[in-house]
Amino acid sequence: MNKYIIAVDGPSAAGKSYLSKQISDKLGIVYIDTGAMYRAVALYFIENNINIENKNEVEDALNNIDIKFDRVNEELHIFLNDEDVASKIRTEEIGMMASKVSAIKSVRYDMIDRQRKLAEDDSVILDGRDIGSVVFPNADLKIYLTADEKERAKRRLLDLKIKNPNCSFDAVLEDIKKRDYNDINKPISPLVKTDDAVLIDTTNMTKQQVIDKVILLLKERNVI
Repeated sequence: MNKYIIAVDGPSAAGKSYLSKQISDKLGIVYIDTGAMYRAVALYFIENNINIENKNEVEDALNNIDIKFDRVNEELHIFLNDEDVASKIRTEEIGMMASKVSAIKSVRYDMIDRQRKLAEDDSVILDGRDIGSVVFPNADLKIYLTADEKERAKRRLLDLKIKNPNCSFDAVLEDIKKRDYNDINKPISPLVKTDDAVLIDTTNMTKQQVIDKVILLLKERNVI
């Protein structure tokens, strides 16, 4: 079977990561969590006090960053310079910094290059903001996954309350709105639905319905 690429784009908390993980497991293909890659860069910048306004400082930092994915107890984990940072990168602070660093041209181009190299040898599914528009414009299937912003805030709140019971819906919704604005208005690789991407609005769909929809699309296009 020929190798293929599935691109999943969409706004924050639309369910991209969950969908990609499930499709990866179901089809036995590689999942490249591009959001985690930007979060790993954000974590490095924060821990090493990198001034993101300083171009040379940012570029020097990128040269000192090694990012790998590996499975730990059947779960895909991301490693930053050989440290498992899967749990460290899932904070709101890291999320906001990741949004900022992803708008930096040198960071964006560096991550795009890394993502393309990761996809050279295997069938892959990637999720992010610019996978179908920039990273893999010739992907075999492009999905634009979205949902109502209030629904996305509800989903994000459920995840966050596990670690922080005091976080509020209003705060999470405001964060969602800020991220949407930042993602759509980035000067480099903004969030956009390409003409050939299939729009899937998950607001009133179950997780299984979304998975089934993508599998059906892959079969209809003779990708699998």
